[in-house]
Amino acid sequence: MIKILASDGMEKGAIAALEAKGCEVTCEYFDPEALKEAVKQYDVLVVRSATKVREPHIDAALETGKLQLVIRGGVGVDNIDVKYAEEKGITVRNTPKASSDAVAELALAHMFSVARFVSIAGHTMREGKWEKKAYKGIELTGRTVGIVGYGRIGQALGKRCQALGMKVLAYDIYQNKDLECDTMRYVEMDELLANSDIISLHVPSLPGQPLINAETIAKMKDGVILINTSRGTNVDEDALLAALDSGKVYGAGLDVFAEEPAKNAALYSHPHVSCTPHVGASTVEAQKRIGQEIVNIISEKFGL
Repeated sequence: MIKILASDGMEKGAIAALEAKGCEVTCEYFDPEALKEAVKQYDVLVVRSATKVREPHIDAALETGKLQLVIRGGVGVDNIDVKYAEEKGITVRNTPKASSDAVAELALAHMFSVARFVSIAGHTMREGKWEKKAYKGIELTGRTVGIVGYGRIGQALGKRCQALGMKVLAYDIYQNKDLECDTMRYVEMDELLANSDIISLHVPSLPGQPLINAETIAKMKDGVILINTSRGTNVDEDALLAALDSGKVYGAGLDVFAEEPAKNAALYSHPHVSCTPHVGASTVEAQKRIGQEIVNIISEKFGL
C-alpha cells in the first residue's frame, strides 16, 4: 500500500481517487521538527506553500528509504530543496498547469481593486462611512500592462488584459514570437519598466536582491501600479512602501509577502494597497485540477 502524507491538505476528490486505487492518504500538518520524523513513514509527501521541505527533512527520510516522491500542489517549488532531494534519489514534481487561470484572474482582480479602490472603499463602508468623493479611480482600458514572466500564468493574464483593451509588454528569457501581435510584444526589462502603467510579476523566487527594489522602481513611470502574485521575496517591501507614500507608485495589489503570514502592517494596511493572504490558486476549479494532477503523478510513479 502506498502511503501518502498531504501536509497542507488535499482536495476531497483527489483523496477519494487515490483511496480507490488502494492508497492510504493522511492529511495532517506537522511543524518543521515533527515533519522530520513523519516523513520516514510515507512513500509520498504532498505539500502546498506552508510546508517547507529542506535538507534535514530529506536526510531524515533517507533513514528509512521509504520516501520516493515529493509533490508541490502548485507552481513554485522554492519551498522544497529540489536539487538536494533529486541528488538523493527522491523525485520532485509540481502541478504547473492547474492554477494558471486562477492566479491570472486574481492578478486582474487586484488591478481592478487598486484602480477603483475596491478594497479600501468596502472597508470604510463596513466602518459606517460613506466616502464617495474620496475614491476617484482610473480606468484600465487603454493602459499598458508590463508582464514580467510570460509563461502559462503571464500569458493567461495577457489574454485577459488584451480583451479589456489594454496593450501588453512582456519580458521573459524564453520568448514565443508567435504570440506577438498589435497588442502584445516582447521587450527588455528596462523598456517594460519605463513604459508600463501597470506591472505584474509572474516569476519564481529569484536569487540575490529583490527584482523590484528602489533602483527598479526609480525606472518606472510615475503613478505606476504594481501587482505581485508570484513570490513575496521578489519585492523589496520597504522600497515599495516608500514609493507608495511618495506617490511614485499609485497602488499595489499583493497576494504574497516577504514573510507569511504577513507581518508588515504598514504595507498591507496602506490605503493604496489591495491585499490577499496568498490565495492565488484557491479556487474550487483550480484545486480540483491540482488534485487530478497529483493523482496522475502518483499513478504514473507507482504504476497504479
